[in-house]
Amino acid sequence: MFVDLNARIKGNAIVRRSTLDQGLNMAITSLKLPEDITQRAASVAVDLFITLHAFKVDAIRKTATAAEKHAGFVAQAKIARKKMLKTGLGYYAYKVHAYLRQRVPGQSESSKYSFIGITAPIPKWWPG
Repeated sequence: MFVDLNARIKGNAIVRRSTLDQGLNMAITSLKLPEDITQRAASVAVDLFITLHAFKVDAIRKTATAAEKHAGFVAQAKIARKKMLKTGLGYYAYKVHAYLRQRVPGQSESSKYSFIGITAPIPKWWPG
């Protein structure tokens, strides 16, 4: 009798763990996608010379990372707002926008190092 040590019973189905997954503590997840998304992902995966599974894992990883960065950005904004309300100091939007425009990479070759020597806006007492 053959016993598959990589298989386990889950409900009425036998779920087999890949030998590559052994010891890596990977959860088994079923992901149901609309056919059009599956086809698009499969097409891109072929172009990238990776498996559809690898493409999905990478997409989930990138999305989770972006969501974490966004949450950090929102948390920083909330802290900055509280600080501004407490101290009464703020920045004129047009000065911040001008500063950021000068810092944006890839504007032109002549502005490649234009951020050197640029000073950040100075906070001012915010009326109101």
